[in-house]
Amino acid sequence: MKDYQRLPVNTGRPYDILLGRGLLGQAGTFIREVCPLSVRAMVVTDSNVAPLYADAVRDSLIRAGFSTVCVFAFEAGETHKRIETVTAMYGALAKGQFDRRDVIVALGGGVTGDMAGFAAATWMRGIRFVQIPTTLLAQVDSSIGGKTGVDIAEGKNLVGAFWQPVRVIADIDTLSTLPEPYVVDGMGEVIKSASIRDAALFELLERTNDFSPEWLTEIVRRCMEIKRAVVEADERERGERKLLNFGHTLGHALEKELHYTGISHGCAVAVGMAAVTAAAEKAGLTAAGTTARLAALLQKYHLPTDSPVPLETFLPHVTLDKKAAGGEVDLVLLENIGNAYCKRMKIADLSTFFES
Repeated sequence: MKDYQRLPVNTGRPYDILLGRGLLGQAGTFIREVCPLSVRAMVVTDSNVAPLYADAVRDSLIRAGFSTVCVFAFEAGETHKRIETVTAMYGALAKGQFDRRDVIVALGGGVTGDMAGFAAATWMRGIRFVQIPTTLLAQVDSSIGGKTGVDIAEGKNLVGAFWQPVRVIADIDTLSTLPEPYVVDGMGEVIKSASIRDAALFELLERTNDFSPEWLTEIVRRCMEIKRAVVEADERERGERKLLNFGHTLGHALEKELHYTGISHGCAVAVGMAAVTAAAEKAGLTAAGTTARLAALLQKYHLPTDSPVPLETFLPHVTLDKKAAGGEVDLVLLENIGNAYCKRMKIADLSTFFES
């Protein structure tokens, strides 16, 4: 078996993240360790990932003693992150006679993990699920912490549940097959993590970007440790976990305005980070020079800093942000690189804030 690192996540239901290379072929063994009574496993994946890795994971599960292993593949893309796709998963689970002893395995990126996790949270009021993230974005962010859900016409991730996985298996080798836009997308979340919690990681990103397996392992591990620490301190997003939404309030609004097709999640978050930091620095809420440094790093990794549509066209969508309540919303701002905080603002004042 290949070497790997084990990172424990001490939430209400603790689990381990396994990080390394060559782990996919041992996925069944790793899953059997945390699902000793399961006889059935459903691998949820998308049309991009299925041809690459579904057979390897399915075969590994069969070798590990799962008597029934089925693969549910949906059409790739954020536009398919809908309740209709999850309903189809329910149909497959019913047909396979899945019960509470069994397990759902999410194999893919953030869309796959969010929907498979939501299906697991709601099927028979909760069955086990395992995250096998195959994108940079999913490995550094969405596979950890138990946020699951789907998009609806009114907004992103407005329907969902907190449901922790029983294990996360992150194989760095899967990143080697990612098309460049997916790497760029993931770097949006990497830079977010460094911006809010790790100035040294931000400096490392400024110095180098060789994308070797060793470099990626270090970057992924450090982002995982940031996410793990925040989630352990605030599993249900009542306080500190809100800091992980840096750039997301505007980013989600922009994604909705473009109908989840005109911009990727990581790129939308990059636009959100750049815009909110520029406004905060002009308002004296962020240290001078932070905006320029953040923008330079985003541009280094080919992430956008300007919105493709005017801000006033998508700013109204903030009213349906999950962090909005009572006509106010929590904006995540930077004191400086590596230190973030939440500022409660009236939604009615956001236009003035960003115009400043």
